[in-house]
Amino acid sequence: MGNPSKRPSIWEALFPIVFLMVLLVINIKVFGTEGLSGSNQLVLIISAAVAGLIAAFRLNVKWEVLQDGMINSISSAMSSILILLLIGALAGTWMLSGIVPAMIYYGLKVLNPTVFLVAACIVCGVVSIATGSSWTTVATVGVALLGIGKALGFSEGLIGGAIISGAYFGDKMSPLSDTTNLAPAMAGTDLFTHIKHMMKTTIPSILITLVIFAVIGVMGNPEGTIGQVEEISTVISDTFAINGWLFIVPVVVILLIIKKVPAIPVLLSGAILGAIFALIFQQEVIHNLAVILDIEGGVSLQSFKIMMIALYGETSIITSNEIVNELLITGGMSGMLYTVWLILCAMAFGGIMEVSGMLRVIAEAVIRKVNSVGSLIAATAGTGLFFNVTTSDQYLAILVPGRMYADVYRKRGLKGENLSRTLEDSATVTSVLIPWNTCGATQASVLGVATLTYAPFCFFNIISPIMTILFGYMNWGINYYSKKEMKLINEEEIVA
Repeated sequence: MGNPSKRPSIWEALFPIVFLMVLLVINIKVFGTEGLSGSNQLVLIISAAVAGLIAAFRLNVKWEVLQDGMINSISSAMSSILILLLIGALAGTWMLSGIVPAMIYYGLKVLNPTVFLVAACIVCGVVSIATGSSWTTVATVGVALLGIGKALGFSEGLIGGAIISGAYFGDKMSPLSDTTNLAPAMAGTDLFTHIKHMMKTTIPSILITLVIFAVIGVMGNPEGTIGQVEEISTVISDTFAINGWLFIVPVVVILLIIKKVPAIPVLLSGAILGAIFALIFQQEVIHNLAVILDIEGGVSLQSFKIMMIALYGETSIITSNEIVNELLITGGMSGMLYTVWLILCAMAFGGIMEVSGMLRVIAEAVIRKVNSVGSLIAATAGTGLFFNVTTSDQYLAILVPGRMYADVYRKRGLKGENLSRTLEDSATVTSVLIPWNTCGATQASVLGVATLTYAPFCFFNIISPIMTILFGYMNWGINYYSKKEMKLINEEEIVA
């Protein structure tokens, strides 16, 4: 962080946040779900400018310091941006190769409207635990489940809520997850103590979520009919060469993730394998696209160009069924550019807020209001959400509160797993509910469902922070240091 010559007041620190929130409310009212196309990005840039003006003229922070803060903040998101672009490429080749259509085809054979939402949530949870990645789960299995759910007649917001609820449950509980490793590291506890402690709040949260989805499945009345589902299945099988060999690609991707291969090479491998399988199994689809796009030349030239378009651009496969046509559209890497733009603007705003000291002032003001275990946990959860909103980054929402509250928890006799659990119950799961957060923007782009459309149905993500606050105030599942341990901690602090 820079060294502003003047400490910001709480009102100076809050003004850019309030300005951002007011402008976003107006923007959402005017543009609705189209805000991601550019207006949300401009709101963040304008808000960053307001924060910069306060930092420069009220706090005497030099432009070079503000610029470095923005650059460092954006740099921290570069891996997420690369992953996002590769997810776009993977989605393109997986659609063209028939992998996603095959998932939809077989899914329609085994799922029915009554159990679909529960099944979607559980499947995404299991895959996310196995892979440790909610992003990969949503981009692969989630996309297929969205297609199945739409074919069954469910609204895309409700389907998205079930997918994301399961994916983020699995992400939280997986020892392979980066956030599940980051939270205990910040709180000063070990990974498996952290996971075991999380079960106390996470299991009730996911059980309540599944009950809600089960009730909706039983009581709901989706618009899809058996005849419509059969027609969709027939159209998919007539358009693509559907077979079990196609599932080799997602299995390979999942195995690579389980082997802890980094996400970028995994996704690139998945995209390339998708292209290879398209060349092997979907020559007729490639030929038809070449005719529609009026691509001249021999088979090899046509195939090469179609593969490249699937990786970087929009691919639309036309059938006789309008519902299927909606399922068979992908944007490739270019379809992710609005989201990349949003992330860059959000990180610029967060960088100025952090380097100017404004975020620190707000955080310290929160800590001063804490007077009980319940209020401490509530403050931690609220701070995680606050940093998701202001820094637009899930990792900062874990890192900064983790550093802020570690000593406070220790001095109050609370073991580190209480802090790490609260960070996960708030920062990890709420990130996907914020439209301009890297997680919210990414999942909206991957699923093609606006954040504010799916957010009300992400019951697990909404219940989790409420559950952890309830446990805090009721003093349930809280681990305390013994008197002997506290004596040792106090002696160590005196020596230090």
